[in-house]
Amino acid sequence: MSRVIRAAVFQTAWTGDKESMIQVHEQAARDAAAQGAHVLCFQELFYGPYFCQVQDPAFYEYAERVPDGPIVERFRRLARELNLVLVLPMYEEEQPGVLYNTAAVIDADGSYLGKYRKTHIPQVKGFWEKFYFRPGNSGWPVFDTQAGRIGVYICYDRHFPEGWRALGLAGAEVVFNPSATSRGLSGYLWQLEQPAAAVANEYFVGAINRVGVEEYGDNDFYGTSYFVDPEARFVGEVASDKETELVVRDLDLATLREVRDRWQFYRDRNPSAYGPLATP
Repeated sequence: MSRVIRAAVFQTAWTGDKESMIQVHEQAARDAAAQGAHVLCFQELFYGPYFCQVQDPAFYEYAERVPDGPIVERFRRLARELNLVLVLPMYEEEQPGVLYNTAAVIDADGSYLGKYRKTHIPQVKGFWEKFYFRPGNSGWPVFDTQAGRIGVYICYDRHFPEGWRALGLAGAEVVFNPSATSRGLSGYLWQLEQPAAAVANEYFVGAINRVGVEEYGDNDFYGTSYFVDPEARFVGEVASDKETELVVRDLDLATLREVRDRWQFYRDRNPSAYGPLATP
């Protein structure tokens, strides 16, 4: 028996200011709801530029409390109005000087379900993230939402298989991977890693990337957001590599049991052999 949810991801370019960026995403949520979506995830650091191309403490002002800050409160009201689960990738201030790259998860009734904090933090040219973020300490939570069991793994995390597996072990049905990744650096991996993770861990993945070149560097964010099923098949078309786009797709969660019955990856795991993987 099918169990279909309608899921959405949204890729867009930096508008030039925070308030208009928020408004663009509010409209995307309204458009997704109008198309019958049950859940929507935005791109990494959705209401700002990808400021990690430079190292400037002025951008600390983009951080706010999660869930007690104004953006979460604003989108909780919108989620309730639209009956839409929202995943909000944000810059979180736990306290002054303690900052995280975080995704807040809001259920369709507007209730705040929790957060995921990005675990793996890069520090390479054009991606100076250790200047802005502490490594996450949230583990890999899976959220029971009205749209199903949702996990989040943020951008650079996708290069590390451990969190993908932890989300599968915790029962994730759909994992969102909000990102900000540039054309010259990672294009050859973009349609490889997330489909491989979907197969290895037997769930759906929604991959989101922003688009365009921003004034803080020469990173060319190439969009091409997509959904992929646990057999590595794209669900519908991949999004544009240049334009703002809302991607809305039907995901049949009943296929997860079919795939897991066929491929017994969870049965055939051998954790007793994995101790060296956790050795520093």
